[in-house]
This record gives sequence, C-alpha cells and structure tokens, in this order.
Amino acid sequence: MPKILIVEDEPGMVAGLRDNFEFEGYQVLSAIDGVSGLERALADSPDLVILDVMMPRMSGLDVCKQLKARRPAIPIIMLTARGQEVDKVVGLELGADDYVTKPFSIRELLARVKAVLRRAGSLPRDKDRYAFGDIEVNLRSCQVSRRGEALDFSAKEFDLLKYFLSHPGEALTRDRLLEAVWGYDKFPSTRTVDAHIVRLRQKLEPKPEDPRFFLTVHGTGYKFVG
Repeated sequence: MPKILIVEDEPGMVAGLRDNFEFEGYQVLSAIDGVSGLERALADSPDLVILDVMMPRMSGLDVCKQLKARRPAIPIIMLTARGQEVDKVVGLELGADDYVTKPFSIRELLARVKAVLRRAGSLPRDKDRYAFGDIEVNLRSCQVSRRGEALDFSAKEFDLLKYFLSHPGEALTRDRLLEAVWGYDKFPSTRTVDAHIVRLRQKLEPKPEDPRFFLTVHGTGYKFVG
C-alpha cells in the first residue's frame, strides 16, 4: 500500500484528498505547515509527497529544496495556484517531479500520482545497490561513491542516474528522459538533459571526454552501458 504525505494547510482540501486517496487504496499522512511536513517526510519516508507551494512556517519551495537534498528519491508533486508560473519553474528546478495547478480535478491528480509512482518504482525493490567501474550507487541511502569516497549529486542528477540504471543498454531519447525524470514532456528543454549528461560524465566517467558508460546515440539520445 503506497504511502502518500499531503502537506496542505486547508483542512477541507486535506479531507477531500484523504477520502479519494484512501478509496484508491493509498495510505495517507498529512501535515498542516511546511515545518511539520518536512519533519514528517523525513521521519516516515512516504512513497510520494503532495506539497502546496503556499504554506505557513516554511514555503513549499523551501520544503522541496530541503527534502530533495536529504531524501532525493522521495518524489514530490507540487500544488500551485493559477498564474504562479515562476513557482512551477522554481519547483521543477529544485527537484519536484511534477506539479498540478489549482483548481484541479481529483482524476487529474490521481493520474499524476500514479504516473510519478510508476516512474519512482521503475527499479526492482529487491536491488538497492549498483556498481560499474569504480562507482557504487546505493539507492536506499541515495548515495553515490567512487572507491568509498562520497560524490556530490543533486536530486535530478541522482534521478537521471537511477533511470539509466533501470534501463541498461537501452537507447533513451531526450524527450523520454524529460518525461521520466523531470515529469514533464515540454519543459525544461532537451538542452537540460544534455547539460545533466555532461555533469554525470564529469562525475562518473574515468575520461569524461571519451565516455565508457554514458554513451551518445546519434540521432536518438543516450544509453547507459555498465
């Protein structure tokens, strides 16, 4: 039973979301402000967080930033008010997996939740460690290391690496990577994918200018060969 944490300060919305998610078979937790939402997410490790941008005590954007820094594998769907385009952009840049604009239909939100959970669960649960070359990846602790020394990874860099690990040898288009990792198929641009690939190569390849693991598939995108 997937566990969903709703961080929202409107009691009526929390009650409505709780009823619908429990009807669909989800376990539901809730928090009424940003500080308690972050604390609960860290303590209870939900499978997904639904996070309102406008929150008392700590904004949803700050919660997203701190949670992704400490638990990058926990997916987040942001709730934004209509016209808050800047918040959508910032939220995605901070590592949010998707966003829904208020007012929204519960069917749309449920569909987004199922899609994000499907992406987050793309790796087998019984395998939480991967190794290639001198690199070790621990999916449970969300850590990447080289010969025992921890490497600094952003939330999106880790998500991108995780997706490659779940699709070894498969040619992945930039659009597919955008949808799978960023959760949005139009924004940001495919250049964002290229920039993240460059960073992965710089951190993980023995010779970034002559990659062994993260290969370019000309006319298509990229593939991971580990």
